[in-house]
Amino acid sequence: MRGIGSISPGWGVTAVRIAMGLILFIAGYGKVSAGVAGVTEAFTGMGVPLPGVTAPFVMVLELVGGALLLVGLAGRWVGLLFAIQFAYITFLLKLPADGWGAARLDVMLLAGAILMVLAGSGRASLDAVWLERERGPAGGRRAL
Repeated sequence: MRGIGSISPGWGVTAVRIAMGLILFIAGYGKVSAGVAGVTEAFTGMGVPLPGVTAPFVMVLELVGGALLLVGLAGRWVGLLFAIQFAYITFLLKLPADGWGAARLDVMLLAGAILMVLAGSGRASLDAVWLERERGPAGGRRAL
């Protein structure tokens, strides 16, 4: 019988990726439903720079990036974009203005985004399927 220590950490990464994907996709859907004008107004009130540019970018990033995380495609690149977004939100917006209580979820999403950058999408992902196919049956990279 195999112990819990024999389970690949990639499965834990998968759980974090799927949770992040759900949270961000739903947040993006909510922003898209509110419309660019509403999100721009909200960003203006929060002090986000260039809210007319930032709002549509964040709307698309959260909706499309959340969907990409759900299926595990381009996890490192999407993670990098979310790491930048949540580093800004956490350290320049929420912590100074509202303190720790308002920034808790953002800190967790930042940590998850950093995990995606460092570890990739995890086991149950399109990235993993693609990389396994690219490496071939022997585990080494195939020649192109």
